[in-house]
Amino acid sequence: MLHTSALLRTLASALLPCSLLFAQSTSHHRSTTKTESFRPLSNQEKAQHILERFTFGPRPGEVAAVTKQGWDAWFEQQLNPDTIPDTELDKRLDAYPALKMSPSEIAASFPDAQALRQIEMGKRAMPQDPVLTGAFEVALAKYDEQQAKKNDNQAPPPIDLPQQPQQKKQEQLASAQMLASQVLGYPKNMRMQAIMKLPVEQRIVLCRNIAEPQRSLLLNDFTPREREIFYMMAGGGGGGLGVVQNEMMQAKVLRAILSERQLQEVMTDFWFNHFNVFMHKNGFETYYLPDYERNVIRAHALGKFKDLLLATAEHPAMLDYLDNWTSIGPDSAAAEKSRPGKKQADRGLNENYGREVMELHTVSVNGGYTQTDVTNLAKIFTGWTIDHPQLGGPFVFDERRHEPGPKKWFGHTVKEDGFNEGVQALMWLAAQPQTAHFISYKLAQRFVADDPPPTLVDRMARTFLSSDGDIREVLRTMVHSPEFWSRTNYRNKVKTPLEFVASAFRATDTNPTNPGALVTVIARMGEPLYQMQPPTGYPMTADHWMNSADLVDRLNFSMALADNRLGGMKFDAPHLLAEGMLTAPAISSESAHTESVSLTTPPPPANGQDEALSLMEQLLVAGDVSSKTTAVIKQQLAQTQVKDPTQLLDTMTALILGSPEFQMR
Repeated sequence: MLHTSALLRTLASALLPCSLLFAQSTSHHRSTTKTESFRPLSNQEKAQHILERFTFGPRPGEVAAVTKQGWDAWFEQQLNPDTIPDTELDKRLDAYPALKMSPSEIAASFPDAQALRQIEMGKRAMPQDPVLTGAFEVALAKYDEQQAKKNDNQAPPPIDLPQQPQQKKQEQLASAQMLASQVLGYPKNMRMQAIMKLPVEQRIVLCRNIAEPQRSLLLNDFTPREREIFYMMAGGGGGGLGVVQNEMMQAKVLRAILSERQLQEVMTDFWFNHFNVFMHKNGFETYYLPDYERNVIRAHALGKFKDLLLATAEHPAMLDYLDNWTSIGPDSAAAEKSRPGKKQADRGLNENYGREVMELHTVSVNGGYTQTDVTNLAKIFTGWTIDHPQLGGPFVFDERRHEPGPKKWFGHTVKEDGFNEGVQALMWLAAQPQTAHFISYKLAQRFVADDPPPTLVDRMARTFLSSDGDIREVLRTMVHSPEFWSRTNYRNKVKTPLEFVASAFRATDTNPTNPGALVTVIARMGEPLYQMQPPTGYPMTADHWMNSADLVDRLNFSMALADNRLGGMKFDAPHLLAEGMLTAPAISSESAHTESVSLTTPPPPANGQDEALSLMEQLLVAGDVSSKTTAVIKQQLAQTQVKDPTQLLDTMTALILGSPEFQMR
């Protein structure tokens, strides 16, 4: 397959006008006539539509299955994720033990730089587990090395890529090979203990420099927890938080691709962006992230909005991210005790959460509040803090920090009631018509159109208010509305990088055996997972995700996937074609001549190649490909002069995945 930069530029320049047309229009991507725009979706198109909107993309055979089952039956099943087994995903997630840990357990197992500094100063004890102690010893040694270089006014080396003379590097590679051979000589259940018996310097050399195939032999026989320990020792001088962060990002990709509970995962992604927190806020934000996503976002993704709102407000991840845990009432007991002057005491009040909970989480920027309301709501939330966050401690309400007295807010008086003041404020916000409209608008923007129909948003908002903010009921109202099924809203949403990558793996039935490589790809496309610093979260509209650079990145990914150059993951076009021919919805007889794409015969003639292309377009994009895109693909296939049938199918698949049509859902 040709995968040169010249080809990418040629394809991008040919396909970009179509892509920009998609991004700028709310209508179907073809030049539909007025009559066609009112033509109802067929049952097969309805199945395609519901899968594109409420999953990370249909898998081979799913459109046919949902067509037979009925989209409404499928949707109701997805609204109750606990009834859907997720066995395969659960097995894959067993490789990430940190994701099931409590914040305090993560803090005790994966030290950040501050924790290492406290251990060195004797303010914190080493862990009792001897294996974990061995990992801490390595982290301390690397931390000391990093600090020494800082003191010498030298920048610390990049993680896992220490700057060393070539000779020294070769010596360490040889030493790592010898040490690995020794460790592999032990029984599998004794290898980690054998590593911990090595001097600290040799542990560092081994974990940093072990090469293939020894590295895979060692890691494959470790337990998941032992693998975490190894990764922590192989990391840089900042401690072990990178291990937890990598597990979170890889698990998110695996969930998007493999989960049977697709609606829950789509909603989890939606709500995480709505209640965004930033992974790198500080050293201890990562302690709380797995619990925040697991027990707050995912657990409440299909429940009552007020419960989700309260759960986010109380969680240390949000309290830290928007700084409310540091907020002190100007007239509180805590402020009075250390008050050097009124001006400094006022600076103890932090308004970040008080502002964002109204602007971004509930009533929206047009919700009718004033700056005085922001200040007084911040006072209401004083005392909502974290107990020893450096140790992964829980949420606490500290009465000493709480601003005493009644507060004027949103035109009414909030009586002094400590912690309950904040709860009452959140419940009031959750019940407001402005909130109902704002949440309904964002849901419709995610699932219907970048500029959703006002009549649909109003209908959803009424359901929100009448159902006490029941998210399931709001979604039901949306999918049972004519606007959702309008042809003008069919294939009119541009995929985010996460959606695009996940949908490519799902559409091609490719096993994501190396999710870390996909995390890197998604970050390169502009969506590093859990790393959106502003509280807005990642956008979901086309204008943010479709330009010439984005299209080149997506084409590059598509070609790397189809050419088996993506982290060792195996793409199998013949398997895809065979599976699709058995499970895809029926195609017209003119394009269903399967003998023309036999993989045991010479390359098909021109008409056979056209038929193969038509079949692959049907499998991957339900045949909704413009004549311009098809012409560009045919032109590129002719220029590649591919002779091998399998390679021809690989090239076809890559070009279809990189096409503007596949960027849409």
